[in-house]
Order: sequence, then C-alpha cells, then structure tokens
Amino acid sequence: MDATGKLTVSALTELIRETLEGSFPQVVVEGELSNFRPSSTGHLYFTLKDSAASISAIMFRNRIRSLSFEPRDGMLLRVRGSLSVYAQRGTYSIVVEEMERAGEGDILAMLEERKRKLAAEGLFREERKRPIPRFPETVGVVSSPTGAAVRDILNILKRRARGIRVVILPTLVQGAEAGEIIARRIRQANFWKLADVLIVGRGGGSLEDLLPFSDEVVVRSIANSKIPVVSAVGHEIDWTLADYAADLRAPTPSAAAELVSVNREETLHIVRTLGNDLCSSIKSRIERIRLLAKPFSLADLEYRFRGILQPRLMRFDEARDALLENMQGKTSELRRRLDLARTGLEAASPLSVLQRGYSVVMPLRGGKLQPPIRRAEDVKPGETLVIRPLEGLITAIAEKVNHGKNE
Repeated sequence: MDATGKLTVSALTELIRETLEGSFPQVVVEGELSNFRPSSTGHLYFTLKDSAASISAIMFRNRIRSLSFEPRDGMLLRVRGSLSVYAQRGTYSIVVEEMERAGEGDILAMLEERKRKLAAEGLFREERKRPIPRFPETVGVVSSPTGAAVRDILNILKRRARGIRVVILPTLVQGAEAGEIIARRIRQANFWKLADVLIVGRGGGSLEDLLPFSDEVVVRSIANSKIPVVSAVGHEIDWTLADYAADLRAPTPSAAAELVSVNREETLHIVRTLGNDLCSSIKSRIERIRLLAKPFSLADLEYRFRGILQPRLMRFDEARDALLENMQGKTSELRRRLDLARTGLEAASPLSVLQRGYSVVMPLRGGKLQPPIRRAEDVKPGETLVIRPLEGLITAIAEKVNHGKNE
C-alpha cells in the first residue's frame, strides 16, 4: 500500500491469499462433482457444487493414488484439503488431499430414476432399434449451428462422402429450454421427412451441460422417431439417456459422421477389387476346365459314352426278353385253363344234353309251367305236359302213368 492508500492488484491478491489460506488451513467440504476433467499432466480438475453455490477444486497427481473409485460427474463427494488462491486469474479453489464418496448427487439420482422409468416403458429395448442406412442421401444434424460438433460433422462428411446432403436443424444444446427445442427438431424432421438418418448431439461439457439430452421429452422423441437416430453427445466417456434410446450411439460427433457415411472412394475401390478378383477367378476356372477337357476328343468321348451305355442296353434287352418270355408262358397257361373250364362248362350245360336227343318234360298246371319231371309218380294221367327238345315245344296229354322202373 502506498502513501495514498492505493493497492496494486498483486498486493490485494496477496492479502486475500494470506487471509484465506491462513484462515482455512484445512477444510472438509461435501458437494456434488461437476465438470470433471482430468488433465494430460495427470492432475484432476473439477467443481464441487450444491443447489446454491460452487467452488473449483484440484487434486494433484501425487494424491490420486489414494483414490479407491473413479470420479464421475454427479457423484456426491466429501473432500479434505486447503484453500488456495491462484493469483494470475484472481480465483480461489480447494487443493484436495483426500476424496471419498458420500453417496450419489441429486442429478445422478434423478437420472437413475428417470432411466428406470423409461426402461420400464420399453423405450430402450433392442428390438425397437432401427438399422442405420449404409448409403444415406440426406443426413440431418440436430445441434447448435455454431458449435464445433457441426463443423466436425460437415468436414468429415465432405471428406468421406462429398455428394451427401446435410440438413442442419438448429437448436440450443444446453439450458432449461434446450430439451424441448431438441425434441421439436426431431419431430419436425420426421413430419417433413427431411433426412434418411439423424445425428443428435453436441460437443463435450459438464454433466449439467449435457442434461438436455437426458430430458424425458428428448428421449421419447428419439424412441418414436421413424428416422434412424445416432446419438453423439459429448466425449466417449459421456453418457446420456438419449444414448439408450437412439438406434446407435457414437462416442463423439465426429465418430457419428463416420458411422453414417461409408467412405465412397474406399467402397468404390473395394467394388473394383472384388470385380477384378471375380473376373480372375472365372478366368482361372475356365482355363482349368479347358485343360481338363483337352485330352478328350469327340471320338474318345463317344467311345467312353458307348462303354458306359452298352452294358446298360444289354441289361435292358435281357430284362425285356425275360419279361416277354414270362408273359408268354403265363398267357399259354391261362389259355389252357380257360379251354378246360369252357369244356367242363359246355359238358354241364343242359343244351349239350338236349343236343344228344334228350328232352325236358314239364307239367302245365294252372296255366304255369312247373319244374321238370324227375319221377313218373310226379305226373297224373290226363295231365298236360310240355316237352322241350333242343328246338321248339311239344304239348302232350299223359294217358297212362307207369310207376315201375322198367315197365
């Protein structure tokens, strides 16, 4: 402080540092983990917050070995450390010495409850998921039009599939109103059939930044979308409820662009390579067949064919002759048996008896012919008799009936 009582920024900051660090040499703080970001140097940077305030925190690499769990946004933590002032930025933070879990934070608990509810409704079932088209003509992107995610998607699609059409459906990607706008854009894309596949996402951020993509209205819009949806929210370690409802989850927006666009140059190269391989294979097979067929002349083939056919023809002729011979034998036997039956039938026929001079005598009684007479006693004198020789009929009157055998 000079004579006028003025302080330089450095002097004021030093006073604040001495006051804070001296007054709070050690603190134990409980709060919800947010904006967790490990650095390339191995240090952990994050924020502890509650419903009304937040404070920055850092845990240096040499203290991380004592951790028994992997920190994630939304966890409720209890940390022990000291306050420290970073003079160059004029900020203060907790330098964490020890960290332990104190339970789940409010956000994580809310997300878990919402996840259970939506899963029970079947919105995350695998059988609901639609296949992503291999060669889409139009890709819809639901994201912030000024964000890095959109630029990455456009660059990758331009490089891999230059002829593909991209429709940007602008939306907020964080904040209280973002969820409803994201859901509205998804519904609009379906109503107007604006794309063959949708990429819904944004770049990385804290758990709170990504909350709109776990909004119930967004999850339902994705699950009900007729257009296949690829979720691309944050980095690979980030997860939202949109990832569970989407037909495919991409670890980053750039990866989503790669998943929906097969490299057309590579595909063309593969097709050409397969075509060449197919032609080579066909030519090789034709040449092999030609070499195998070369020793076989037309005369040789005919000779081989006759060698195969001749034994079969001989067997056929033998079988035919045996069949005919058998049929002739059967026919002769049947003819002989038929002749014998006819002879026996003719011998037993009444007509053959009549042909030998015999006649049939039948009494006529009451105007009706009776059965032939077998005994003389069956006839009475004066009775009318009808005699049937071989031809014609004779009517006679019985004058006398002799009952003796030879009289």
